[in-house]
Amino acid sequence: MSLHQTSGRWRLGLALSLITVFMWGILPLALTITLQVLDVYTITWFRFLMAFGLLALFLATRQQFPSLQQLRSASLGLLAIATLFLGGNYLLFLQGLGQTSPTNAQVLIQLAPMFFGLGALVVFKEHYTLRQWIGVGILVLGFTLFFHDRFQVVITSRSTYLLGNMIIVLAAVTWAIYALAQKQLLHKLPSTTIMLVIYGGCALLFTPLTTPQSLLSLSPLHLSLLLFCGLNTLIAYGAFAEALEHWQASRVSAVLALTPLVTLSSVWMASRFIPRWVAPEQWTGLGLLGAMLVVSGSIAIALGHRLP
Repeated sequence: MSLHQTSGRWRLGLALSLITVFMWGILPLALTITLQVLDVYTITWFRFLMAFGLLALFLATRQQFPSLQQLRSASLGLLAIATLFLGGNYLLFLQGLGQTSPTNAQVLIQLAPMFFGLGALVVFKEHYTLRQWIGVGILVLGFTLFFHDRFQVVITSRSTYLLGNMIIVLAAVTWAIYALAQKQLLHKLPSTTIMLVIYGGCALLFTPLTTPQSLLSLSPLHLSLLLFCGLNTLIAYGAFAEALEHWQASRVSAVLALTPLVTLSSVWMASRFIPRWVAPEQWTGLGLLGAMLVVSGSIAIALGHRLP
């Protein structure tokens, strides 16, 4: 099987990966507040529908809307896998988030890029240098220190909290499978075409389960957050898909490990300005040390290869 090859423009791949990190980092905060008034199926359906509509409009205005001949050139099986598993990831993550917290959910979902990176080493024959493997060790140590207190909460908390964590781990597995399929699809189709098919397919899958009439009763705040979640889907996954075009999957996955730091920072800021909606997080010296190690490990993995 012929495998996808990157363009080699690693700086562009890094920049696009960082955009994805920021968008995914602040997303759990918006989703947590939106979950207070909407069910998981309607939120997921709206995000996919909005992303599909905006991307379709963009491609139509640029006369880049995909033809049936283009779609036939790709593996329909891979397209179906990418669609089903990304839809499953969205639903499972949202269900787990509703039973845990933004910070905790973002910690566990970091298993997704780790699974993705390890899968890329096997499927796409990518490899880590010694410096990158050292970076992996630093990254693991950083996460262990940073989330030490929160893991204690997971162990001692109510059963629904533990169930939520199990659901998020499953969401991480589904995302890794989607991402590997997405990368191979880039061998035949541009990223925009792939995402258009996935967004549209997922929107159709969730349509029978939604209650769209509930959108009419949303407050301005919740409506704004829902619109942001839909726009976030388009920007984050568009940047992620394009990053895979220019940079190795294992490197992209390393940069994504920075996402929990963005989440924790956004939760801290939101708890100061809107404490009614967001509970504050407690930072400790051990946690700050862990954060520094996470950043150091991620940089070592992302930039530890021989630059072209």
